[in-house]
Amino acid sequence: MIEHVLQTLPQVVIDGLALGAVYAIVALGYTMVYGILELINFAHGEIFMTGAFVGTALFLSFSAFGWLSSMPILLSLLLVLVATSIVTGLLGMGIERVAYRPLRSAPKLITLITAIGISFLLQDFVRFITELKKGNYILTGPSLFTGQVSISASSIWSGFHDASVKSSFFIVLVTAVVMMVTLDFFVNKTKWGMAMRAVAQDRETAALMSVNVNKVIALTFFIGSALGGATGVLFAIQYGTIDPYIGFILGLKAFTAAVLGGIGNIRGAMFGGIVLGLLEMFAAANLPIISNGILGAEYKDVFAFSILIMVLIFKPEGLFGKVSIEKV
Repeated sequence: MIEHVLQTLPQVVIDGLALGAVYAIVALGYTMVYGILELINFAHGEIFMTGAFVGTALFLSFSAFGWLSSMPILLSLLLVLVATSIVTGLLGMGIERVAYRPLRSAPKLITLITAIGISFLLQDFVRFITELKKGNYILTGPSLFTGQVSISASSIWSGFHDASVKSSFFIVLVTAVVMMVTLDFFVNKTKWGMAMRAVAQDRETAALMSVNVNKVIALTFFIGSALGGATGVLFAIQYGTIDPYIGFILGLKAFTAAVLGGIGNIRGAMFGGIVLGLLEMFAAANLPIISNGILGAEYKDVFAFSILIMVLIFKPEGLFGKVSIEKV
């Protein structure tokens, strides 16, 4: 059993990093909104899904006009990422303005139910539009960066098996790292980032210090939704097939990653996403062996949510979170 785990470890690490990078960026959207509004934006997974469909539609349009063959692939990817980020960022701002802002003084349960309602609304809207245009709600992602790269892990240690990855893995990983580092710099080193941290710490005091709270919250939704939409494009490129329901389970797992790292902590969300991706791929590759065939690879989802339950029981503030003390 240990021998099999070690043999598959290089492939598990590679697949886990790709999936973990997706979880990490989507988790950032959850943790940014929660840090400022203490709202679990369960519609964020559907914003990620919308980004996957918008990006795929743009790639199909580029292909129909012959632009994909006439311009560098990386330039096409950059244009699609920017356009999708703007569309989903504006969508996130619109959701905040219409659905969440009027309910800021309402009980948190009301806003939570509203977020779930927005989630279902986006699912059905995307499904309706896709079926209207294509006759089927399942789309095949763009065939970009499909070449296979072989990694000779056995040269590092003879007990490892060689691993193979799509060339899109490197695009996904590099783009994800750039987005995470840029966001971390923005939040910690810029004036708007300082305003976000001030509003997250004490909204009323920040307003008294002439911080425009509404603008800061709208910007937070824009950035989180833009990152989520761009990640949807990367997901479509890496995994190939998308449908209107991919955001639901992935959004829950990204939320699990945010809780694991410490909800409200940006660096914690990044770490939690990577760890969850690695653990999930480890479970998918090794559960059948560890359990002697009782549990199949499909139980990786159970594995992920078992982690959430354990974190909530033993360390509810997360790995990087701080225990909040409520003053009375």
